[in-house]
Amino acid sequence: MASDPSGRLFDRATPPHILTLIMLAAIGAMNMAIFLPSLPAMTEYFATSYEIMQLAVSLYLLLTGVLQLVIGPLADRYGRRLVTLWAMAIFVVASFGCILATSIEVFMACRMAQASVVTGIALSRAVVRDMYPPNQAASMIGYVTGSMALVPMLAPMVGGALELGFGWRGSFWVLAISGMLVFALAWSDMGETNPGSGSTFGDQMRDMPELFGSQRFWGYVLAAAFASGSFFAFLGGAPLVATEVYGLSAFWAGVGFGAPATGYMTGSFLSGRFAARVGINKMVLIGTMITATGIGIGAFLHLVGLGSAYVFFLACTSIGLGNGLVVPNASAGLLSVRPRLAGTASGVGGAAMIGGGSLLSMLAGVVLTGGGGALSLMTLMLTTSLLANAAIVFVIRRAAHVGEDSAG
Repeated sequence: MASDPSGRLFDRATPPHILTLIMLAAIGAMNMAIFLPSLPAMTEYFATSYEIMQLAVSLYLLLTGVLQLVIGPLADRYGRRLVTLWAMAIFVVASFGCILATSIEVFMACRMAQASVVTGIALSRAVVRDMYPPNQAASMIGYVTGSMALVPMLAPMVGGALELGFGWRGSFWVLAISGMLVFALAWSDMGETNPGSGSTFGDQMRDMPELFGSQRFWGYVLAAAFASGSFFAFLGGAPLVATEVYGLSAFWAGVGFGAPATGYMTGSFLSGRFAARVGINKMVLIGTMITATGIGIGAFLHLVGLGSAYVFFLACTSIGLGNGLVVPNASAGLLSVRPRLAGTASGVGGAAMIGGGSLLSMLAGVVLTGGGGALSLMTLMLTTSLLANAAIVFVIRRAAHVGEDSAG
């Protein structure tokens, strides 16, 4: 099936249509953000503290990172379709559990079970790699990630409207119904692109050193993780910079927060258009250079006293633009080192991006609460972007030394 990448919609005899992959990835992104405006109301309903209620975000993110380490090997053994359908079924049940929960303990248990939806994000990349060679895979991953970039921007606004109209449960009703629709779409359209190997997990563990021993694999992982880390650092520090340093209103702060997302959509579109022609390594290199240059210019202007909210957020647009070039192409690269372990590779890469990003987000908060301002945050983001650049330069040199098709 991998030899015929032209999927026909609602035909399980062919690979999944690109629309199905986009929907699988998008619902995972929506689940992270749609209920955020309802956190205060949920805190009051469950008679708990805001710190406990926020575990629905932070603990959820941690669990999604851990789950990706398990999802990949499962999909390599049993196939992409079976694992995806089971994960979506669990997500739907868990969403209804959130709606019916009357205690914080039950809600949190169901919320953590919702993390199964990360399967759609992780395996959509692996499915694309099953279907296409590396450069073309980067193009398709760019379209998938570019399309889902809209979701985190729009989901909180939708969630806020649902909160006003239907209370905090409104967001979870939308998640449950959306989950059922995406499950039906995957059931009717998602042909298997990687029939299960039938190997035991012991066999897989014996194969993993072949993947994990590849220096290029880890180079791609680090490039993607550090590039994503600069964005997570922005998420962790920009709200405080916007309100405490620049005194922006909630509306204008929200506009500023959308700057990297706009850049990310643009970068993902460019990846889709040019990755097959330019090559994944060059696209990653260009992306890291764009981020480092944009943030570097912004940091310099702040250093010489010319900083402002406009300078800060315009500079941060380069983070989104750079990530839009780096993430799809680095993902295609790490999936291509050992294609038969693409699910495992996707899980490790996703876990590294989320786990490393979460740490950098917390580090940004520590830096700013310790008295640092916009320049301190930009220095942190510049450092991570330079580390991403160093990682892809290492990959390029390693590829020149051992050959593009080597596992080394």
